[in-house]
Amino acid sequence: MRQGIYSIVPILFSFFALTVHAQQIATLALTTTGKEKFAIPMQVDLDAITPIPDSALQLLEIKDGKTIHTPFQIEATGKGRILHWVLTPSQITDRVFELIQSPDRVPIPSPAMEVEENDGALHILSAGKKLLQYNFKTVYPPRGVDSVYRRSGFIHPLNTPSGHTLTRIHAPDHYHHWGLWNPWTRVRFEGETLDFWNLADRKGTVRFGGFTAIEKGNVYANLSARHEHVAFKKDGTQKTALNEIHSMRIYRMNPTDRYYILDITSQLSCASSSPVTLLEYRYGGLCIRATEYWNKNNSVLLTSQGHDRKSADGSKAQWILAQGNLQNDYGGFAMMSYPINYNHPEPLRVWPENTIANDGDVFINFSPTKDKDWLLEPGKTYLLKYRFLIFDDRLSQEDAEEAWKSFAHPPTLKIQK
Repeated sequence: MRQGIYSIVPILFSFFALTVHAQQIATLALTTTGKEKFAIPMQVDLDAITPIPDSALQLLEIKDGKTIHTPFQIEATGKGRILHWVLTPSQITDRVFELIQSPDRVPIPSPAMEVEENDGALHILSAGKKLLQYNFKTVYPPRGVDSVYRRSGFIHPLNTPSGHTLTRIHAPDHYHHWGLWNPWTRVRFEGETLDFWNLADRKGTVRFGGFTAIEKGNVYANLSARHEHVAFKKDGTQKTALNEIHSMRIYRMNPTDRYYILDITSQLSCASSSPVTLLEYRYGGLCIRATEYWNKNNSVLLTSQGHDRKSADGSKAQWILAQGNLQNDYGGFAMMSYPINYNHPEPLRVWPENTIANDGDVFINFSPTKDKDWLLEPGKTYLLKYRFLIFDDRLSQEDAEEAWKSFAHPPTLKIQK
């Protein structure tokens, strides 16, 4: 990848000028390899450190006796406040941040994340660049196609930083493919076998059920949506079998960055007193139907275990990398599974090269139930976490592995008050 992908633009101030009227609250120290090429999202329990109001806080990084104002964002949860920031790449291995109380809020010259609503969709932008679109309004298939294929609650388009679209909908071969989406294929519920994936079978669907959070700020934009996995029962009734909180967090880009990070978290819980079993099947779960520009001749797939397009299907992986030609450019994504996920490293469903008229269209799915069932019991919540590194240019196997390690095992913070 070109050098610009790793660039940062810090604003330096003298330490004395910044702290003459400030009171230090805590020091946050961590150690890295000094070889990181990508930003690392960081977070800490703010209420465990201080009760001071958000408006009085500043976060500074200390480098060579000088300070760098660091953009941060505070998330209010039911359990308290969480302080978020992004650790920018640096050759310095020992990183030190100071959380201070100051009467003066210093403007942070950083591109803010924005959320805009338009025609049944939310658009996420960083520095004016549209990164993705989440469609909460029901989208119908093209005219003349059975409306049973309609769907809400999916991402399309998912764009590279330069604006190339990586997802596809309305593919004539699979009208039930909706960009980046999350259905389950074989589900046992109240004595019936359901299918939330193959919409034409009329056994179930997934519907947007409302937002639980919409956030934007100097570090990330976050959308949390309720997805209702609805059973179409044999007696003609409909019943929600599974509730899902589907969260999409997109981290800020610097103006010259050639990549960005998207975190997707799925919280699954039974919608009634009846258990739900996600049955073993060759596909199901978080998946992406990639751009129609990709085929077997102009795109490349590679997994964390070294499998390529010919051998990836059915293998297990911590991450999978997909990249290829995008008109006159190049780009792609790395899709990563978190270690706590069910059946991690997760089985993959990857279309072979001879799929769809031997063209080699790209379809990728982390399928935790590919080789075994998953019982979901009432009263419990089940968590799946994924990260996407979305980029222009090319990504190496080594870079994909480094990005996954930063996701799975971020630096440990040491807090001193």
